[in-house]
Amino acid sequence: MRRLMTTLLISAALLGGSLSMTGCVVVAPRHAHVWVPGYWGPSHVWVGGYWRH
Repeated sequence: MRRLMTTLLISAALLGGSLSMTGCVVVAPRHAHVWVPGYWGPSHVWVGGYWRH
């Protein structure tokens, strides 16, 4: 019985979270600054991170 109640509680929480997100549209701001992390470029050269505008 305890396992059933736990499963129902988790299911209700997930369903409630999903329903609360419906209709919400997340749009990135137009003039956002985005951090681009460093990466290994061609010829094994490290390209450091930078802010993209």
